[in-house]
Amino acid sequence: MAELTRSQSFFIRHEFGIRRLHSLLGIVPLGLYMCIHLVTNASLMGGAAPFQHAVFWIHSLGPALPILEWGGIFLPLLFHAIIGVWIIRTGKSNTSQYSFTSNKRYKWQRWTGLIAFVFLMFHVLHLHGWFHITPWLAVMQPLGFAQFYPYNAASSLAAAMDQWIWGFWPAFYLVGVMATVYHLANGLWTAGITWGLWTSATAMQRATKVCTVFGVLLGMVALTAWWAAVSMGPADIAAAREKEQEMYDAAVATGLAFDDPHKRAGNDHAEPLSEVDVEAVIIEETIVVEPDSQ
Repeated sequence: MAELTRSQSFFIRHEFGIRRLHSLLGIVPLGLYMCIHLVTNASLMGGAAPFQHAVFWIHSLGPALPILEWGGIFLPLLFHAIIGVWIIRTGKSNTSQYSFTSNKRYKWQRWTGLIAFVFLMFHVLHLHGWFHITPWLAVMQPLGFAQFYPYNAASSLAAAMDQWIWGFWPAFYLVGVMATVYHLANGLWTAGITWGLWTSATAMQRATKVCTVFGVLLGMVALTAWWAAVSMGPADIAAAREKEQEMYDAAVATGLAFDDPHKRAGNDHAEPLSEVDVEAVIIEETIVVEPDSQ
């Protein structure tokens, strides 16, 4: 009990700085990364090639990539999420007494924050895996986690969306991504209040319009990225896997990609085949090439 009281008093003493750091991290790097991440994934609508090229470029960072992931994404995300939960538990909304739009948005911000928290924790576990350590992956991958293979970006992403109960992951990602988009767009508005960027009613109205337009545009990008991942069929996955192999060979030859079998699907450690993978293999293996009768 005493430890809990000391923890609460620490937050109270440093509430001003903690809230501003929480707000800042939600925009940079997390909000900025989210925009880049969604745009990159939306490139899959143009086929496996542009998406794979973008992933190759990201992973060309080599050993520096995990440092960037944890220092620039995961640790800020955990801090933002933990402090966000603390703010929700200690904050009070007047939605039961007032019907002002801003107060309703505050309530939605809290709910979408909780949804985004659960979504992002499982999103990272589902595709990234959190830790790229062999013993950890040996446990997680058979369970259907850590399913994204950077050197087979499009095909492994599409296959991951088809695992578990049919339709679970597509629905999970649709709800999670849209909640996260709202949380970011509305969070920009609340961040402006926190940092004193707009204090008058006129400034708030203008900021509302700007943040709304931003949210709609980012939502369209998010839906594009979502549809590109969930709409690939067995033939699309098989074609993407073939294109990825071709691009991998070229990338290794030019130095864009490192020869790392752990980033490729289809090795001993690779993900179990989903239903669409099995169908793709069956389709591929049942193609019979007739010998030339001449």
